[in-house]
Amino acid sequence: MGTLVGKHAPDFKAKAVVGGRIVNDFSLTQFRGKYVVFFFYPLDFTFVCPTELHAFQDMLEEFEKRNAEVIGCSVDSCYSHLAWLNTPRSKGGVQGVEYPLVSDLTRRISADYDVLIPQEGIAYRGLFLIDKEGQVRHQVINDLPLGRSVEEALRILDALIYFEKNGEVCPANWKNGKKSMKPTQEGLEKYYAAN
Repeated sequence: MGTLVGKHAPDFKAKAVVGGRIVNDFSLTQFRGKYVVFFFYPLDFTFVCPTELHAFQDMLEEFEKRNAEVIGCSVDSCYSHLAWLNTPRSKGGVQGVEYPLVSDLTRRISADYDVLIPQEGIAYRGLFLIDKEGQVRHQVINDLPLGRSVEEALRILDALIYFEKNGEVCPANWKNGKKSMKPTQEGLEKYYAAN
């Protein structure tokens, strides 16, 4: 797996389902000035995937409050995405999911983000936090059977926003309202003295 942290997120133009319709020229550059949580999932109509898509939808308002776009991507066609979006949750579908779903039929996007499993032609569960200038600030890759934590994605976004606003770093298990520290030896010592 390649590391994209600290690099510009690979841009792309692709088909996507946005608001229940197919968009032919969906691109990440249209979200400059916003944070982007861009995640890959293996396939539509599978088992762990709908739980993740619904978990992101359940927290979508929290991401939006933080000026962040959530975008999903898989190697399925837009027509598969539409069919899955029209399938009720009770039947394994993702009806009610409102954020964009990108179609990566060529597997180029998955390859550019280094999450493609070539022998299977699908992507690992990759998640990339992209800042307002288009730089990757966080990435995590899960194997196929391991669903990701949407709460952790939100926590990392909060930490990035806090750092950008305050210039202080966020220690292990930091959450909004918890103590941060100055990125100095003195800051570390004060942090430990207070805890």
